[in-house]
Amino acid sequence: MFKKVDLPYPINSLEPYYNEETLRLHYEILYTGYVENSNKTEEKLKEARDNNNFENIKCLERDLSFYGSGAIMHELFFLNMGPPIPSTPNIELMTKINYDFGSYDKFKSQFIAAAAAVEASGWCLLVWVTNTNKLEILQCEKHQNLTLWGCKPLLVLDVWEHSYYLQYKTKRPEYITAWWNIINWNTVNKRFDKI
Repeated sequence: MFKKVDLPYPINSLEPYYNEETLRLHYEILYTGYVENSNKTEEKLKEARDNNNFENIKCLERDLSFYGSGAIMHELFFLNMGPPIPSTPNIELMTKINYDFGSYDKFKSQFIAAAAAVEASGWCLLVWVTNTNKLEILQCEKHQNLTLWGCKPLLVLDVWEHSYYLQYKTKRPEYITAWWNIINWNTVNKRFDKI
């Protein structure tokens, strides 16, 4: 069963970079919907197994992929943000960022460009690719469709319009730039340390 993660910060603490109204809608309604629909789909799959009736298996598997991926990606997104208190990549992560991207500034520039260029709804991620022992930046235009198998998400930015439209309207680049002020690198560092 999917469980909704609690926000580790007050709902208004990302201001002015991410306003309370947007966070409340995003967290309390949209994310909650992903978690609830993931669990409903799991129940329907159990019922299908118990009755040996897989007539709707294609739809159920698609729903599990869509809702489950949405629940997981939102959890990562909410947890890698925090009040605008300065934090930075730790020495190990910064060393790897510098090695794989040339410098932190080059990494940041590539991430911002990739996030701005995601077509329609989607995500931008910093991931660790286990097969190559390398950090990569990925665009994910539909969270249930595109991935690099075996990668571990470290830093996740939601660029679906619901994540910024109330505050930033059509100005996605402004949202992306503001988001860098509320990254909680301590959480990202912990994810990297577990690799």
